Amino acid sequence: MQKFLNTAKRFIKSEDGPTATEYAVMLSLIIVACIATISLLGAEVNSLFSSVQTTLAAQ
Repeated sequence: MQKFLNTAKRFIKSEDGPTATEYAVMLSLIIVACIATISLLGAEVNSLFSSVQTTLAAQ
């Protein structure tokens, strides 16, 4: 257990890996990509449902 704690402490203190700022930038880019994808798919799905609704209403 002590070995694990020492390894965790070294990992936290290490400046070799990405910093919190880099993680924040990556997260924001992922969120923007998700919002863009949902927006694009949302418009297509809305169009599809409208088309189905129109077709069903005509019958």
